[in-house]
Amino acid sequence: MLVLGRKPGEYVVIGDDIIVKVVKSDEGDLRLAIDAPRNIPIVRGEVYERNKKKHNQTD
Repeated sequence: MLVLGRKPGEYVVIGDDIIVKVVKSDEGDLRLAIDAPRNIPIVRGEVYERNKKKHNQTD
């Protein structure tokens, strides 16, 4: 896992077409803006884990 420090207004680029930008930082809370193609699914971690758990229970 790559860990980077970014300040508001700074961003990282993943591949050629995904940009993750820090748009706000208040007392340790971060807000991220993600610009990616529509065919790339983007989900919050807790939703991903819940879906993964449901999928594993049906197997």
